[in-house]
Amino acid sequence: MACPHLESIGLTAPAPTQSVYREDCTQCFDSICFNGGCAGDRLHNKLHSIQRTHPLALNIRRTPKTVERDEPPAKMSKLAIAAEKEEDKYDTVLTPRCLECSVDLDVSDARVTNVVDKIMRANTFARKEEVKAWEQELTTCEHILLMQQSESRKIEQGALSHCYACDLKENLWLCLDCGNLGCGRKQMGGLDGNSHALKHSDDAGHGVAVKLGSITPEGTADIYCYKCDDERVDDKLGEHLAHWGIVLAERQKTEQSLTEMNIEQNLKWDFSMTTEDGKELKPLYGPGLTGLKNLGNSCYLASIVQCLFDLPSFQQRYYRPNDDLPMVLDPATDLETQLRKMADGLLSGRYAKPDPTVHAESNVTHQRGLAPAMLKHLIGRGHEEFSTMRQQDALEFLQHMFKIVSRSEHMGEKQDPTRQFRFELEQRLQCLGCNKVRYSSDEQDSIFLNVPLRKMPAEEGAEGPDKYESITLEECLDLFTADESVELTCSSCSSQDGFSKRSLFKTFPEVLAVNARKMTVVNWVPIKVDVPVIVPDEPFSLDRYLSKGQQETEELLPEEVQAETPAFAPEPTALATLEAMGFPYNRCARALHATGNSDANIAAEWLFSHMEDPDVDDPLVLENVAPGGSEADPEKIESLGAMGFAAPVAKKALRETGGDMERAVDWLFSHPDDQGLMDEDEPPKTAKEPAGRADLPANFRLQSIVCHKGTSIHAGHYVAFIRKSLQNDSTSKFSWVLFNDEKVVEAHDADEMRKFAYVYFFKRV
Repeated sequence: MACPHLESIGLTAPAPTQSVYREDCTQCFDSICFNGGCAGDRLHNKLHSIQRTHPLALNIRRTPKTVERDEPPAKMSKLAIAAEKEEDKYDTVLTPRCLECSVDLDVSDARVTNVVDKIMRANTFARKEEVKAWEQELTTCEHILLMQQSESRKIEQGALSHCYACDLKENLWLCLDCGNLGCGRKQMGGLDGNSHALKHSDDAGHGVAVKLGSITPEGTADIYCYKCDDERVDDKLGEHLAHWGIVLAERQKTEQSLTEMNIEQNLKWDFSMTTEDGKELKPLYGPGLTGLKNLGNSCYLASIVQCLFDLPSFQQRYYRPNDDLPMVLDPATDLETQLRKMADGLLSGRYAKPDPTVHAESNVTHQRGLAPAMLKHLIGRGHEEFSTMRQQDALEFLQHMFKIVSRSEHMGEKQDPTRQFRFELEQRLQCLGCNKVRYSSDEQDSIFLNVPLRKMPAEEGAEGPDKYESITLEECLDLFTADESVELTCSSCSSQDGFSKRSLFKTFPEVLAVNARKMTVVNWVPIKVDVPVIVPDEPFSLDRYLSKGQQETEELLPEEVQAETPAFAPEPTALATLEAMGFPYNRCARALHATGNSDANIAAEWLFSHMEDPDVDDPLVLENVAPGGSEADPEKIESLGAMGFAAPVAKKALRETGGDMERAVDWLFSHPDDQGLMDEDEPPKTAKEPAGRADLPANFRLQSIVCHKGTSIHAGHYVAFIRKSLQNDSTSKFSWVLFNDEKVVEAHDADEMRKFAYVYFFKRV
């Protein structure tokens, strides 16, 4: 039977900019189509077909080929992706089909063949993310563009042989401003260095340097801007080097680039996958034991996600196998759908199975792992750091995810899972002159504990990094809650003796997230050190860290009159950039206020289009509107409109976020289906529930840990250790399970957990 839909619907091949979801279903992790709906027992393909009235689909059936390896795979040594094609990995059968008519389409029809061919040739969403994983998009900066080199001279070859302040002859950085040659930082790729190039930058105020050993005749090199504290690109490198008599064509690359060193270094930062006697750790499979594939520097996300979805609050909120999925037009960009998809993937056990095609060179068979590409893209969308493929700080990602999740919609029995983390921390100030006190409290979702660093005596003749004494968690908590001195003038007695300050818990959360700060400074560079922190395996009490509040014998300090702060303060860096372009202050302030107060380039574009405004040079006068007030700034609504958001929903976003543009954009991305304020008479908000609870006893037990290996939290490798109940011979026991990307194994060695722990999750018991 001929399909009438093929005649009536105009088929369009995917454009190069469109994402093609050809590997994962957008609503679950079943491998599979343009939208990516699975054709298995869940029939998500039909859900998409009904919602979008798209009956025509391409069914892609892929069977993994058996891979035979004659030798171990080669170690990755350069910035590249192996050109492995789908036909190398799978036997594929393609069947165009009309889901409404339940008939296969004629594959010889030119209209069908053209679209099928384009779908199969297009870069998939996951593939595009993979490519980004090994790309570092470097740009230039204002310090390079506006650089004024000092008087030209020819630097003789002998002067390019060692650092100006020491005898180091490699890892040398040439200041493009003045021609000074200094050594780099020590930790870069394991090379020696005394940071004299950085010291020169600080002393002379010069920003841009090039690594001599990385220069190629083609004009590529490592460029670093110390003022931006980031890698950059210099499009006029040949011209800038010629200023010092250095000819590009005569240079040869003699040292690894920063990218090459970072890749090599990251390959070294891994966690032990063997027992003390060399046997490989036992792989685990089943519900709650599903690994996540590394997309390239995505281990920070995988470790945090594993810990969160181990907690009851996230499981109850998002693992809902008996509920219908949200009816949305684009599941890949819907936060609720993607978090439900992740919960199903991790907790159902559906995907935690041995995959013989993985690690064929080993005797141990691990899982394939789920690729969290859609969730990563969605959570990071619009964020300066998390939208990139660079390694990130796991704690910062946790806090960002809390923000995104807490601003999404939670109704009825679907409670906000981040509320389990919230509590109040109380601060007590006492004047050392009159002994009067002041109490204040802040709502938080985590605490930072400074870990004391006590070096162990070095053994005679021993080489390698410094070793540090073990520290107990109790000692860190005692330090966190100890009295400290604050230099303040008392508003009551005018004493300048200062104050004592102490922080204690006013309430406790159900889940306490703790960040262990293990940082020191070497050659002006902050680095992370590995200090074992001893945490009890059994439940322990935090009762003594609960504040008792104001006592009857205490007299409160009088409330201070708060000085009025300016309604709007331009962001200093963006303001300076605009003023350097020649714009007067009033114009700069008005432009930054209208565009979110962050990006000088966007503000400059706004200025160029508002040059004729009659008030463009008037001082910016704002009516103070409290958060939750009834009026939203028209210019902010206009700016959000330029981003594609309708006025009603833009107005609501600004109201919900107190007029903060950055938060408003986050809110809009988290509420894609919200229609906004259609009625100005919105009902008043209900009173906010207090965070945490103060009843005792407050006993906590360690539930999971995010561990990190590496000298910087923005490099190295993250894994998660989670306490799980494992079934073994019809009995169950609690064991620590290591989630190392897609590899999930039973852990035996607690030393790595103690030494490399970075974020702890404690459950109240």
